[in-house]
Amino acid sequence: MKSFRISDLMDATGARVLRGDLGAVAGGTNTDTRKIQRGDAFFALSGLNHDGNRFALDAWNKGACAVVLEDRASAYEIAAALPPEALVLVAADTRRALGDWAARYRRSLPTRVIGITGSCGKTTTKNVLAELLSTRWKTIGSPASYNNDVGVPQTIFMADESTQALVVEMGTNHHGEIARLAEIAAPEAAIVTTVGASHLEGLGSIEGVAQEKGALPRAVPASGFVVLNADNPHTVRMARETQAKVLTFGLDGVGDFTATDIVFDRGGTSFQVYGRRLRSPLLGLHNVQNVMAAIAACHGFGIGLDEIAGAIENLTPTKGRLNVIQAGRLTLIDDSYNANPESVRGAIATLAGMTGHRRRVLVLGDMAELGTAAGELHYEVGAHAAKSQPDLLVLVGELSRATAAGALEAGLPRERIVHVSDVDEANKLVPALLQGGDVVLLKASRSSGLDRLAQVILDTERAQDLVRSGGNAA
Repeated sequence: MKSFRISDLMDATGARVLRGDLGAVAGGTNTDTRKIQRGDAFFALSGLNHDGNRFALDAWNKGACAVVLEDRASAYEIAAALPPEALVLVAADTRRALGDWAARYRRSLPTRVIGITGSCGKTTTKNVLAELLSTRWKTIGSPASYNNDVGVPQTIFMADESTQALVVEMGTNHHGEIARLAEIAAPEAAIVTTVGASHLEGLGSIEGVAQEKGALPRAVPASGFVVLNADNPHTVRMARETQAKVLTFGLDGVGDFTATDIVFDRGGTSFQVYGRRLRSPLLGLHNVQNVMAAIAACHGFGIGLDEIAGAIENLTPTKGRLNVIQAGRLTLIDDSYNANPESVRGAIATLAGMTGHRRRVLVLGDMAELGTAAGELHYEVGAHAAKSQPDLLVLVGELSRATAAGALEAGLPRERIVHVSDVDEANKLVPALLQGGDVVLLKASRSSGLDRLAQVILDTERAQDLVRSGGNAA
């Protein structure tokens, strides 16, 4: 982040000074005292169970040049406890102020900004696009899943005047969030990966999801472009509602940028684009779509296939998203980072397409934030899984009882279905069910904790490898 005057921050946020030198210059913006750098301006963000103002003294002691407190009773108590030389500001809503300051800072940069949203594939597409744009420009992508009204400002603050492209992931679980994030980031381009049943607790229905996601292409100016999924019917309205140029992507001949002749193997995926054979280390049809979305966006920025083909071949898989790991006798596909019905169906298709293994083992956990439709959607996923005929279907969690019922009623034999109540039970049971030559895919929402099961399977296989080799840990 380039340095800035505290007076500019005040002007952007409406914060007022309680005391201190308004001529101060800050070197950065921070919300986490664990990551404070000397010279940062610290925003005290509060949550349901904590008062962010209480961290201001720690921030000052670690070198913050100013603290922005939220206007509540504790602000004045904290301000009095800070050293006399401390620069103390107060804002009505520090979370809102953080976004307003990020919006002002973003508009001071000559950087290209592209926003990415969708029911699934946001993080992978963001990572892929950042890698591809890096072939030409100095590019920054949102770290991890910094995709809310705190993460998006933090991403923007990572940029400075030398940053040529900024890829910003935008998530939502309630109406109005995408519009606010677009207001902050002011993207000149956008990608909507897909629209499906995600965050239904806050968004109500798939139509509600589509309306919320559509706020991003609606925010892109006529001079920009939006990339939409031609295989998803909910993006049709988005194409009508945006004033920007529309580019579409899809599979098997659908869309402006389409992948055909798709082939999976243990090393990844290959596919045809405009008569050219491309190869990606990422597994799954939905990852082909993610790559195609990034290719379309590169085209929108004037970057052709010749320039990015090598980068596609060397893409870095995203942790917890269809990572293929050779674990002793097993092939483990870790897709435990998150899940909704659409991404689970994609994972099931990926496993069904894996060949050359003794057995295909599918481990599914609960999908979160589906509201009153949760039972029905889990049941439908179970029926869909049964059609792929896994050799073993392991289901983890209370909602996954409905997945088990769907699989059973769709014809998967009872002896091939195992249900456990939680990941702790799975950790004890599942490793013993696995056999040499199996390919095992794990998929669930993060709250299910299947990343812990993935680690237990890895540790078990490594320990067994050690025993088989006659080695020891010494």
